[in-house]
Amino acid sequence: MSLAMIGLLFLSGFLSGAVNAIAGGGTFLTFGALTLAGIAPISANATSSIVQFPGYVTSTLAYRREIVRNWRGALILSVVSVIGGAAGALILLSLDNPSFRAIVPWLLAAATAMFAAGPWLKPKLSGEHPVNTPASIVAQLVTSVYGGFFGAGMGIMMLAVLGLTAGGTYHNLNALKNLLAMVIAAVAIVIFVGGGVVAWPQALIMLPAGAAGGYTGVWLARRVPQTIMRLIVVAVGTALTVYYFVTG
Repeated sequence: MSLAMIGLLFLSGFLSGAVNAIAGGGTFLTFGALTLAGIAPISANATSSIVQFPGYVTSTLAYRREIVRNWRGALILSVVSVIGGAAGALILLSLDNPSFRAIVPWLLAAATAMFAAGPWLKPKLSGEHPVNTPASIVAQLVTSVYGGFFGAGMGIMMLAVLGLTAGGTYHNLNALKNLLAMVIAAVAIVIFVGGGVVAWPQALIMLPAGAAGGYTGVWLARRVPQTIMRLIVVAVGTALTVYYFVTG
């Protein structure tokens, strides 16, 4: 790898950790960087899951007070996320690269549109803490299957769906989202490593950057407007969508 590519991979890892901590969308950045590095789609997707993980861990730790206050509800949704994340990752490994590549532009287009619509998918602020309902459990199962399979836009999907089905304030929902994303990524990583589809040289460059970005992102989420980060993610998602449609 050239120094420029190493720098791009490191920067994308850091920014992905930051934007995941704020709302979601970091997979767009890492998947895009890995695509530019010449990694095959399934391997790029699996490696992105590994890269996101440290950022999810550090942002979850930064939100630990909010999570502890609602640990029972978080535990139930974590179990659901293990099941869904494993199912999604196994579905991915059942495909070959040409088959996965054929659906990547459609997944990217849908995820980019959902992420762009994030400001209009406002959570229901009924009460301070999210409260589990049958709808929130089913919705989290579906979201975690998607997250294990692809993951781009998973964060904003969880914020929107859990906000509508479980309620809660933004920071309590964001804390829960980071925890559940960490669980989904952890399960997917075990399956992807077992399947031998991880691009380790690129992953080792991006992992520490993702951890630093995850912790920094919580600081930004508490203090900085999200518009600029959202615009960057939407721009990257749009560019990736066009690239995969044109080259497909």
